[in-house]
Amino acid sequence: MRITLLLLVSLYISFSAFSQQHESKELNQLFYLMKYKDVYEKKKEEKIKGIKKMLEIPDITPEQRYNINRQLHNEYKVFISDSAIYYIKQNVLIAKSLKNETWIYESEIALSFLYSLSGKYLEALDILNGINRQRLEQMPKWLLVEYYGAYKELYRYYTRLKVINDESSRYYSQSILYRDSLLNIVNPENQFYQILYAEKLMDEKNMKKAKSVLLELYKKSKTENREKAILANVLANIYREENNIGEQIKYYSISSQCDIKNAIKENASMQSLASALFESGNIDEAYKCIKSSMDDAIFCNAYLRTFEVSSIFPIIDAAYQEKVVLQQQKLKTALWLVSILSLLLVSTLIYVYAQMKRIARIRKELYRTNIKLNELNENLQSSNKELQHVNEKLIHVNMELSETNLVKETYLGKFIDLCSLYIDKLDNYRRQLNKIAASGNIETLYKTLKSSQFIDDELSNFYHNFDETFLRIYPSFIKEFNNLFPEEEKQFPKQGELLTPELRIYALVRLGIQDSTKIASFLRYSITTVYTYRSKARSKSLVKGDFEERIKTIGNETTNF
Repeated sequence: MRITLLLLVSLYISFSAFSQQHESKELNQLFYLMKYKDVYEKKKEEKIKGIKKMLEIPDITPEQRYNINRQLHNEYKVFISDSAIYYIKQNVLIAKSLKNETWIYESEIALSFLYSLSGKYLEALDILNGINRQRLEQMPKWLLVEYYGAYKELYRYYTRLKVINDESSRYYSQSILYRDSLLNIVNPENQFYQILYAEKLMDEKNMKKAKSVLLELYKKSKTENREKAILANVLANIYREENNIGEQIKYYSISSQCDIKNAIKENASMQSLASALFESGNIDEAYKCIKSSMDDAIFCNAYLRTFEVSSIFPIIDAAYQEKVVLQQQKLKTALWLVSILSLLLVSTLIYVYAQMKRIARIRKELYRTNIKLNELNENLQSSNKELQHVNEKLIHVNMELSETNLVKETYLGKFIDLCSLYIDKLDNYRRQLNKIAASGNIETLYKTLKSSQFIDDELSNFYHNFDETFLRIYPSFIKEFNNLFPEEEKQFPKQGELLTPELRIYALVRLGIQDSTKIASFLRYSITTVYTYRSKARSKSLVKGDFEERIKTIGNETTNF
């Protein structure tokens, strides 16, 4: 009883790290959404595909092509920046060919913003410096807003890089200067103005008022669009300054949800959420978020995001790997305790079995005595019948144990025969080479040594024996493996095969061989081939997150020993 209690306590301590629950509803919703990122990406791609079809309309005018390119730029600018740059460059050419000054400025300002996003800061600065500000001030007001906004973002991105402290401070001052210029020309009733004003309040450390402004805007924001993502992100930044980790995680999660639903790859909330989770000790969740953020930054080719994620990814990754190692150590400790308990249990069973045999012998003696006294005591005769029934059950159990031992002996004999056969084959091969060498036929000897046919045949026989033995132990392996994939991705051996190469790789994984190098050596594949097989299978499976963990559990209830 004490040993059992000790084991249960140890298991509880060992696995408590796996049972962490989040109080944040928004965070749980985010992790659910992250499983379907590709669905929202496909919706985005379908929308873009529909817009592109309009470019195929015959006799399309330059003005129409410009407007379609503008739509494609708007869809691509926070999705794939390289594609957005392509279409906005096309618009620069169209605007210049039409000599439409408004469109020229509009396209060049948009191109400078995209260059800033992609890390081409000097190119962005050249474009903005080349624009005639006096002429721009005589044009529609929204162009000036875009112009100041592009300058503001350029210097803000430059500041975030933190290359040199004094330069960083200078660029930050420039960003504030252009933000103040925007505040002078944007309508105070506009949401954009309110966000800029809240940023100014934050810089002035007036967090209370900034939060009040943003919360009012957030309450009015009903649609889960990019604007709501920005609002939630700025709110979370305020809570970060206040060291309110709970609200920080909540609003970063809401912002990230909006980013996913709108397929926004140029985002900041996911990496900020990863940092917040890491600071709060949620290493697993932080790792998921920072990995997702890295994928988005690379997908979008957003230079600043990639730079920022790269600076914190190694820290979170190292902590995550350390936690994994610690959990494995705890698991090993638990397994040792289970092994010890199993040994004690086996010892107890052996003792009980010995006692049962002793009792069985005594009962047999009583049975013979009862036969002699049958005429004197009918009750004793009834007891003897019960003893006989018990003996029959024990005989049946003994027969089953004998059958089990026979199966084990059969498997052992199979592998002993296989080893003996390989020794005989190698000896025959040695004799064959000896005869060729003795005859002086060097060319034939060289060809024989150069040929890989012998090795190929033996490997084929070895793999066949391996496949056959493995499928006897785990007869449901192929079926359970295919249950982890959609119908079109299921694996079935060809006629004459028992396992495909991919199934054989995961058969080794099921047997506890995790190292790709060892698997490659065993199967005579390259490490790259093994890695490719494993990566493709994981990406096609229905359970990407714990695919190989599910493989390890195949056949737990159906193993035929």
